[in-house]
Amino acid sequence: MSSEQRNLLSASEQVTAQIGAAIARSLPAEPPARALRVHLSGDLGAGKTTLVRGLLRELGVLGTVRSPTFSLLEHYHADPWSVLHLDLYRLSTPEDVLALGLADHDSSGALWLIEWPERAGNALPRADLEIRLRGEAAGHQIEILGRGDLGRAWLAKLGSIS
Repeated sequence: MSSEQRNLLSASEQVTAQIGAAIARSLPAEPPARALRVHLSGDLGAGKTTLVRGLLRELGVLGTVRSPTFSLLEHYHADPWSVLHLDLYRLSTPEDVLALGLADHDSSGALWLIEWPERAGNALPRADLEIRLRGEAAGHQIEILGRGDLGRAWLAKLGSIS
């Protein structure tokens, strides 16, 4: 499986949010026939929700954006995108992801932002972008991998992040 990769360093929450905004700006102009899928991995406090918040703000979402740790799923409308923000940390088994009804949201214009995808085992479809966040003394390391044609094209369009 071929992939492209970007490695970034974020020295602050603001920079992490800016990276999320850059990812939003690089979304495909034409949504594909299925959902675009972003998997966000990292320890607690690594910046997953901060990155998602920056992405959603760039798409025009107003109001509070917090990790859906207890609700598991939050839905946002950001024309032309229908965004599902999921936090799978509390899943007991990978099969629990089936109860979320993601198949009902696997359509053109859907964007899935999934925190803790590893908790779902093989129950999730492959990501287009995998974002791995690691907290370190100098800041957060953010590794972005493009998977498949859609993910590689998305990552290539990302360009420089400012």
